[in-house]
Amino acid sequence: MKKINIFLMICLTAFVFPSCERAMMKPDESDDPVNVFEYLWNRVDQLYTFFDVKGVDWDSVHAVYRPMVYDEMSDDSLFSVCAAMLNTLRDGHTNLISDFDIMRSDTISYWMSEYNCFDENVVLQHYLTLNYHQTGAIKHNAIRGGKVAYLRYPSFSSKITEDDLKYIMDRYKDCDGIILDVRQNGGGSSVNVTRLVSLFDCHEQPLYTVQHKAGPDYNDFTPPATCYAPSSSCLDEPYTKPVAVLIDRGSFSATSYFSLCTQAFDNVKLFGDYTGGGTGLPNGGLLPNGWFYRFSCSRSIALDGGNYENGVPPDVRVLLDPNAVASGVDNIIETAANWIQFGSDQPIAKR
Repeated sequence: MKKINIFLMICLTAFVFPSCERAMMKPDESDDPVNVFEYLWNRVDQLYTFFDVKGVDWDSVHAVYRPMVYDEMSDDSLFSVCAAMLNTLRDGHTNLISDFDIMRSDTISYWMSEYNCFDENVVLQHYLTLNYHQTGAIKHNAIRGGKVAYLRYPSFSSKITEDDLKYIMDRYKDCDGIILDVRQNGGGSSVNVTRLVSLFDCHEQPLYTVQHKAGPDYNDFTPPATCYAPSSSCLDEPYTKPVAVLIDRGSFSATSYFSLCTQAFDNVKLFGDYTGGGTGLPNGGLLPNGWFYRFSCSRSIALDGGNYENGVPPDVRVLLDPNAVASGVDNIIETAANWIQFGSDQPIAKR
């Protein structure tokens, strides 16, 4: 089994182009609407990795959308049909980009807006408080009378450094543990995932495996390549006190990868709802008419053997209680704090 570094395998949520130079050139084919549609459908058919997980019958999708395409249709109409076809994948790593429009999967925006009633104001007013501290991209403060550190990291696109982490860990070294809140974190850079992982007891232990599409058949994959933790912690001593990571359906892509990584550490536990998924590395190219496309061309398997493209499960599933939120209480934070202080992970709605 091939060994690879986590830094090399986690994809940014920005657009990722193939390494092959030809992928940056328009295919030497007709750019009429029918051929553009067929080219895109075939690329997905040969390279997409999650038809089984998503429950998508791609031949049936072709049967629905192909009759909508005809040679005299406008670019705008063709774009709409191709975008609707890609949206059937329900994959936030799927995009179609022209010079006049950008298609994004509606899955992630739905999850981020409709699920779990996360309230940033409650977090700010009652947990971070107006006297919170900010180190790099991480907002932080102590709760529970100074016994629990609360860290809010809203985007893996925002840079964090080893010095940031060292300062924060030193500031809260006397706390019983930390809460790392990455709810509604839509993903970002692999560098920041690696940095957060390096807080823990890292000694190159396996984190998860990755397979890439290797042929046209739906089950043609490369042998599993294992992603490993860094060789050591970024701290003088790895952080071994309890760490509660808060996740929800708005936690996507790099945040799902980070959630997968927590399975390797006994002192880290996930609280909240399933993540939004996004554990496939996207790749893309150009259509014959010059439009850019991308979609997932790999799959990641957790240490427990699960394929969590549709969402990494929490260790303790607890949903926000709207009544608690209305009264200024985030019951997911409270449940996580109880686990850190008292060892209880029973969901609660009150302080």
